[in-house]
Amino acid sequence: MTALTVEAIKDAINKLPQEDKVSLASWLNVQTMDDWDQQMRRDFSPGGKGMKFLEQVKREIAEGVAEGTVRPMVEGFAERRRRRS
Repeated sequence: MTALTVEAIKDAINKLPQEDKVSLASWLNVQTMDDWDQQMRRDFSPGGKGMKFLEQVKREIAEGVAEGTVRPMVEGFAERRRRRS
């Protein structure tokens, strides 16, 4: 099989009927989201590069709650519901 260049693929896509372009776009979106989901799982698994950031955020939230500068989300939601009713 001959390798296609990105430009050749773009040219071929431009020649597709609109419904085929929509179908292709949908398929590409699924592929991209699957790749992104896998990257997120890797980053936020134990030892992943996002875990340090997540732990920092958790610490800052806990400190804010302890200091009274941050409220737990459930309290904010409950207050908002009370104000609406």
